[in-house]
Amino acid sequence: MSAIAVQPIVLKNATFKVDIDNFEAATSAVTFVPTVATSAVTFKGLTPSASFSFPTTQPSEWVCNIDYAQDWETAGSLANYLHDNEGDAVAVEFVPEAGSAMPKFTATITIAPGQIGGSVDQVATSSVSLASTKPVKGTTV
Repeated sequence: MSAIAVQPIVLKNATFKVDIDNFEAATSAVTFVPTVATSAVTFKGLTPSASFSFPTTQPSEWVCNIDYAQDWETAGSLANYLHDNEGDAVAVEFVPEAGSAMPKFTATITIAPGQIGGSVDQVATSSVSLASTKPVKGTTV
């Protein structure tokens, strides 16, 4: 067995596009998170030895988690976009490290609004978890 080299990344120059607009300046975190649903089909007969279980696995369900700064003054800001387009399915593109050989990930998310407001003397931020298709890994140009 060969040893596989590891090159971890640090998110410091990522790009994040929602529909046709880039929102990386307002975004502090983007994560695509899968949830694998597992269950079992079972049958139990009248005798103790007549018990059968068949595990089943469903396709992963994905969400796109976004942490961002609230900006209600700028037309087209991410906060305004999420608030104004609730329920719309839009394309997103995430590149964890722009300008490198890093792959890009594309998916379709369903827009939901984030929270409004926050704590005094703090940047008002929000986090949203948006339903997503499985991200497709592609190459950057």
